[in-house]
Amino acid sequence: MNAAHTAGKATRLEHDCIGELEVPADVYWGIHTQRAIGNFTVSGLADWTHPQMVRAYATVKRACAEANEELGLLDHDKARAIIAACQEIEGGRLLDQFPVDVLQGGAGTSTNMNANEVIANRALEIAGHQRGDYRHIHPNDDVNRSQSTNDTYPAACKLAIIDALGPLAQETKKLARAFHDLADRHADDVTIGRTQLQDAVPMTYGQEFHAFASFLKADTAALERLVPQLTTLNLGATAIGTGICADTRFRAAATEHLARITGLPITAAPDPIAAMTDMSAYIAVSQTVKNLAIHLKKAADDLRLLNSGPHDGFNDLNVPARQAGSSIMPGKVNPVIPESVNQVCFRVFGMDTTVTWAASEGQLQLNAFDPVISHELLKGIELLTNAMRMFRERCVEGITINAALGRRYAESSPSIAAALNASIGYERAADIAKEASVSGRTVREVAAERTDLPAEELDRLLNTTALARTLGQTCRERE
Repeated sequence: MNAAHTAGKATRLEHDCIGELEVPADVYWGIHTQRAIGNFTVSGLADWTHPQMVRAYATVKRACAEANEELGLLDHDKARAIIAACQEIEGGRLLDQFPVDVLQGGAGTSTNMNANEVIANRALEIAGHQRGDYRHIHPNDDVNRSQSTNDTYPAACKLAIIDALGPLAQETKKLARAFHDLADRHADDVTIGRTQLQDAVPMTYGQEFHAFASFLKADTAALERLVPQLTTLNLGATAIGTGICADTRFRAAATEHLARITGLPITAAPDPIAAMTDMSAYIAVSQTVKNLAIHLKKAADDLRLLNSGPHDGFNDLNVPARQAGSSIMPGKVNPVIPESVNQVCFRVFGMDTTVTWAASEGQLQLNAFDPVISHELLKGIELLTNAMRMFRERCVEGITINAALGRRYAESSPSIAAALNASIGYERAADIAKEASVSGRTVREVAAERTDLPAEELDRLLNTTALARTLGQTCRERE
């Protein structure tokens, strides 16, 4: 194909079912991608902002090329050039050649054609031909053989999500460990528990920190359970699940090659028609990630409250000082890291809402909204991964407690009068709690005056450390 020059820039002329269009001569994409660049101008975010997606698409295309070659549907030399081009992209090359807006119409067709064109043009170079000389290697006939956007795009999305979930699970484990370590250091430091922001009964700082770790441990297990749901794919189902334009052997061959390449337990969906519109895996990911964000927000919120003050708040603990807190109030320091974490959690909640709506919009034989689903999930996972790392490194690992104040809170809380219920009854215990609250004295002091319980018995019943451990020591985990 001859190159032309427009406004001093070399181009090549390509054609599609709409007509002809000049494409810059120095790019690897082709006419479909060029049209998409001009048509989809919404977010300003290109597909290359999700490297996992680009790599995953190249992996899917490589598996399909290997399957087509094995079945005798693709010439050996073409297949080898296509596979080599895919491997380069998987290794990180040509990332900037995926410029289509993430919020594209067409159910991902533009991303699929972008991949087909880039792979075809790089394969042409590898085979010794010019970019755009599709007589030798064609984006549709060769790179996209036996495939459709509707089976390859969801496959790439799910592989990309698996790739993104790995770092998220690792950061979740690391943050859980940081909270475990914090709990272990303060297993014997008593403070006051609170319900509805009111004083309740004693607990240890260790128990409080350990609860955050327990949430995160459950979240890690939930993230790991997502992989089998994401590895049920629909390659070979092509346009609507009937397998039109694909050899009947291709489905099994492509699935087998992709499983071998990735090392994942990839299987073919048992009902290819249903799989075209089944968004269950995406919903499962979204809900799991949202639940993790809820737990993370809980930890960030609690630390902000416990850090409040220092003179007129809880002042139970201190988060590391990271930023001057005011432009006019000297010495003010705010809990900026937990606040940043909170904002990421809000974004994740929005992600889940978007995914829910998009997943519910599948009409007839296709859901056209995989692009926004995959973008929101990948962006939400990335933000949450970064937030957890920041939270751990710049907040949790540097937390200190105000142990003496925590113990004073525990010992002076009228609510510990509940420990007297079994000995003197609820009504008398309530009277003692009320008097302690009004007078500003401790329950121990009032109970010594208003009951005939021996001093040693009161000491035993109102031992704040013992009260915190009625169910045993729960804030240590040794591995």
